[in-house]
Amino acid sequence: MSMTIDWLGCATFRLAIDGLVIYLDTYIDRPSTAPDVGVTLDEISEADFALIGHSHWDHIAGADVIAENTGATVICSNESAHVLRGRGVPEEQLWTAQGGERYQLNEAVSVRVIPSLHSCIWSRAAAPGTVVTGDLGISENERQDRRAARGDRSDSELEVLIEGGAHSDNIGGALDYLIETRHGNVLFQDSMGYFTGLYAHTTVDVALLAAAGRGHIDGEPIQGSVEDFIAGECELLRPDRVLLSHHDNFTGAADTPDLTDMTPVHEELSRRHPNIEVISIDLGGSLTLYD
Repeated sequence: MSMTIDWLGCATFRLAIDGLVIYLDTYIDRPSTAPDVGVTLDEISEADFALIGHSHWDHIAGADVIAENTGATVICSNESAHVLRGRGVPEEQLWTAQGGERYQLNEAVSVRVIPSLHSCIWSRAAAPGTVVTGDLGISENERQDRRAARGDRSDSELEVLIEGGAHSDNIGGALDYLIETRHGNVLFQDSMGYFTGLYAHTTVDVALLAAAGRGHIDGEPIQGSVEDFIAGECELLRPDRVLLSHHDNFTGAADTPDLTDMTPVHEELSRRHPNIEVISIDLGGSLTLYD
């Protein structure tokens, strides 16, 4: 009787709970210049479920392959389900959600779906250690115009991977998942956003938290840093343990370290939440959460 977790880069994890195998996001096949995560999609032959946080390529890509190769059921937003239907995933393997649902995965494991927010990809952002302010009160119309003004992706290998795989540029409803087990509750978040009222009423033992971009709280960008955002959500969630994600060089960008330096986040959590254990795991690495 145990629970183990593997970090497969970006916000993708493989969670094994007493034999039940759950993928949390499915972006695994990466550009050749990205750091190796130790497995490819074609090597995955066992999965019971895949939980997709949102429909961007670096989260949903590979869900259709895993569903076809393993028969796994995919739990996801309506936008993600639309993408996966278009790639041949049968309706019976798609469980859609928009937040508020509770799905029973087996007799001992269930998952609650929590409405969430994507990070503020239309605004300025910075790595941990840098405070970013402003961009308040921006309408959704202007936010979308700002995103469009960024232009097309330029890396040819990455573009080929994106266009050849499951993806949508429409967020389509970001979701978090609270996986409830006899061992403890695990929260999976794949983008830096949340609703305060929902997190304040969520009981969490282990929190898997995204740590990249500009935090999004109740519809507005955080006035602060990555570490301010993470420490703030931990104030609401009160987890025993935290594991960070989304901070590797998952695009294979040139002159970029394999991992972003998370020291400011660790230091801020140590200062504000000394009772929280911050778990470290290598890319492609595995650890036991409960045994």
